[in-house]
Amino acid sequence: MSSWIIMVVSVAAAIVAVEAVRRVLRSRLIGEKWALAGPVVSRCTWPGFATAAVATAYTVYEPGMAEGSVSQVIDRGLSVAMIGCATWLVIQAAYAVTDVVLDRLVTVQGEGNRKARRIRTQITLVRRVASAVIIVVALGAMLFTFPQVRALGAGLLASAGIAGVVVGIAAQSTLGNLLAGLQLAFSDALRLDDVVVVRGEWGRIEELSLTYVVLRLWDERRLVLPVSYFTANPFENWTRHSSRVIGHVFIRIDWSVPVEELRAELYHALRAHPLWDQKDWTLQVTDTLPNGLLELRALMSAADSASAWDLKCDIREHLVAFVRERYPQALPRFRVENPLVPAPLPGALTGLTAPAARRSGDEDGDRPVPS
Repeated sequence: MSSWIIMVVSVAAAIVAVEAVRRVLRSRLIGEKWALAGPVVSRCTWPGFATAAVATAYTVYEPGMAEGSVSQVIDRGLSVAMIGCATWLVIQAAYAVTDVVLDRLVTVQGEGNRKARRIRTQITLVRRVASAVIIVVALGAMLFTFPQVRALGAGLLASAGIAGVVVGIAAQSTLGNLLAGLQLAFSDALRLDDVVVVRGEWGRIEELSLTYVVLRLWDERRLVLPVSYFTANPFENWTRHSSRVIGHVFIRIDWSVPVEELRAELYHALRAHPLWDQKDWTLQVTDTLPNGLLELRALMSAADSASAWDLKCDIREHLVAFVRERYPQALPRFRVENPLVPAPLPGALTGLTAPAARRSGDEDGDRPVPS
């Protein structure tokens, strides 16, 4: 009975020690100066309690504390539990360390943003692979605590080749996605928060795992695709080398519009707009349309695709309002020729249509010809 009391007291002491360490890490003296303190406390508190309790119980426990088979069951259970808790603690500690790096990379803006997103993607995938490997090793260690499994080890190793072939054929798709995920991460072809166009859908890479990619679309929908899709199909990556984007606005307008004044107004509007990055802009007549209109294209640059979209909408609205208020005669219109009205005769007065010219001749005694 005294042995059980000693074990309970030892487990309680271990839990109290972990709680003391947690309070020290949360104190102002350490918590505010050590960046790793917060993530360690948030991720490793419960794994630390579990590991300390189980490890202490496994150390203090003696096979003679229980009778016969019960003693073996308790001993083996403590062994398996200690392996599981230690695995849990190691994984959470690794995540806590990488969380510090990832949090710093999230705040990186400007020219370093592309490199930061690449490192974030690689760290995220590597720690997931490492966690999977650690879990597999821990499961193997748990199984080998049983003597029966140890006896089957030689037979399992002998048949590992055949089993590997069978598993490889059965899990061909999964393994393909796994390799494709590693390829995307380390080839820098796709990163977290990249702006891409896939199947005509515009969005950002929200999650990149070893088997699938989650694309957050502009209307908050989520498009989930297997990782292998991005290695086997073409897609647009708008932030492959930088997040800077050049947007364009098309305006169809009448020939009478003063292009130079419209170009000056575009520059004036861009200079006053906070989303323009003060770099590229132009206004050009790009086409003459069959319906009697001119096609003007206004180009402007922005820091990223979201800013470029808002900038394009604002500039389009501004130019439309400017033409409507200052040059209403240049608004788009369709010209229709009436075949019943003859064309003006050579030498006719400028600005008068054929019926108007005939009416002006009515003063000399000529009657207007009905049209």
